[in-house]
Amino acid sequence: MDRRLTPANARVALEGWQDRVSAPRFVPGEPGRLTRPVADLLAEPGGRRERQLVWGDPFTVLERHQGFAFGQSGKDGYVGYIDEAALGPAIDATHRVAVPASHAYPAPDMKAHEVMGLSFGARLRVVSASGAFFETAEGYFVPKPHLRPLNAPFADPVTVAQMHFGVPYLWGGNSVWGIDCSGLVQAALLAAGIACPGDSDMQQAALGRALPPGTPPERGDLFFWKGHVALAVDGETMIHANAYSMSVAYEPIADACARIEAQGDGPLTAHKRL
Repeated sequence: MDRRLTPANARVALEGWQDRVSAPRFVPGEPGRLTRPVADLLAEPGGRRERQLVWGDPFTVLERHQGFAFGQSGKDGYVGYIDEAALGPAIDATHRVAVPASHAYPAPDMKAHEVMGLSFGARLRVVSASGAFFETAEGYFVPKPHLRPLNAPFADPVTVAQMHFGVPYLWGGNSVWGIDCSGLVQAALLAAGIACPGDSDMQQAALGRALPPGTPPERGDLFFWKGHVALAVDGETMIHANAYSMSVAYEPIADACARIEAQGDGPLTAHKRL
């Protein structure tokens, strides 16, 4: 079993996993959500960042221990530890931030001092409208043009990826303040209503159908290398979050294939179509 997707540690496990893992106790889990603009999902308390959650992302808590909550992300099933103080009660979101970034205000006034920034993909429950703003369940106000109903997905995931052009590269990042290759692909696909795992190896295993070598690329195709993934923009160009430019950037597909192999990261491992 993949530890990243197994909701169990040495003390507790999710109910329903009794036939797959051993644990002193099994619990149903406590539904919650992130109530910070962004927070790290850690491999262990105080350990390395593996992924991130953004405002409103659902998170099922299995255990609270020494200031950390152990549980499972609702958007992709990723398991890990998160700062307990970053979580609040679950809420039924209605909208997502559908622009690269936005702000939450304490009043429906663009001149008011903002409360916080919100990344693309942040999930909010809209309860009313006031002029050019939507009011959220927490009493914050967000510009109407920045939000999109959750039941109205984007038609083209590549368009979403292109909205992130120039976002700085961050290992394990999932927000407009920093994103990695798999985080970019996940943000693009989830916004288009396509289920998507969190890491590139999982994405290669789960997404699309493999194409024979030499197949001409089409917009939306996925290219995989060991530990890396990119999206085709057209037949010659791809977009990816990469450590070479330390950003989300465009690159000719042929050039990227040659560069990645030359730097010792191996050849293309898959070309897939959704």
